[in-house]
Amino acid sequence: MRYYCIAFVGMGSIGKRHVNNVCDLIAMQGDTCSIDLYRSSMDRSLPEEITKKVHNQYLCNEPVQRDYDMVFITNPTSMHLETALKFRNYTKALFIEKPVFSTGQVPLKQVRELDEITSYVACPLRYNPVLQYVKNNLDLSKVISVRAMSSSYLPDWRPGQDYRQTYSAHSDLGGGVDIDLIHEWDYLSWIFGMPNQCKAVIGRISHLEIDSNDIALYVARNNQMTFELHLDYFGRKPQRMLEIFTYDDTIRCDIIAGTVSFLKEGRILYFNNDRNTYQMAEVKHFFDIVEGRTANDSTVEHGVSVLNLAKSKM
Repeated sequence: MRYYCIAFVGMGSIGKRHVNNVCDLIAMQGDTCSIDLYRSSMDRSLPEEITKKVHNQYLCNEPVQRDYDMVFITNPTSMHLETALKFRNYTKALFIEKPVFSTGQVPLKQVRELDEITSYVACPLRYNPVLQYVKNNLDLSKVISVRAMSSSYLPDWRPGQDYRQTYSAHSDLGGGVDIDLIHEWDYLSWIFGMPNQCKAVIGRISHLEIDSNDIALYVARNNQMTFELHLDYFGRKPQRMLEIFTYDDTIRCDIIAGTVSFLKEGRILYFNNDRNTYQMAEVKHFFDIVEGRTANDSTVEHGVSVLNLAKSKM
């Protein structure tokens, strides 16, 4: 039986999901753990399902209390770099929620320092069954062009919270659709390779009461193919789509519905698309990396490269 000493920094919606999944995975493995939580404030109460899994709570401005096997960084994006460097010498591994930082202009020395230990940057859509199918079953050498979209309405993202008060609404906290929806560039580069040219239109055009970017449009290419990407915070009907243009067919992937449609062939594949299933798959993958069962395929260096692409700084 293995005992894990784990810390979480920040406890928003994604932090709560990770706590539950980490505890479930450790229990399924027959292992045990203790969890410390570092918070910016003790003013807000936490759900009972979380407090019963947390052994100690500390303020983020306090010193690190002990050494950990792993630290999950799930606080606002603008605090990721500071937090990662603070815990770097007190843990064997870091799980950094996406995007890795709020800017890609990070000293190379700090990037290398973080990657000297196991530092993994979250990329959960890689574990979505639709994208797993694309990655593992299509002949990617026949792809000529891809077009992707992620469109949704920011006020609907976090029920019960005023969207104007969330980090997504504020550029100084690391918000903005260009980095908040960095999932798209991560999975596109993971499946089809990193572009070597990219042009972007990024800004704020909607009625939303935010100071962060609510629209990002990209056109890019590498030596094989072209990319188009649309990201927004104002689409009233959630859409997360990928269209793949090949020599033989046009393939439409609906990531929300869990379908892959071959338009010329007339064939549709259906997948179980439960979000927590692929979020759990990522947590298990992280544990496999920490335990040396597989290589780290989402390093800080890679996360910074994807962030610079999203910021159209190549």
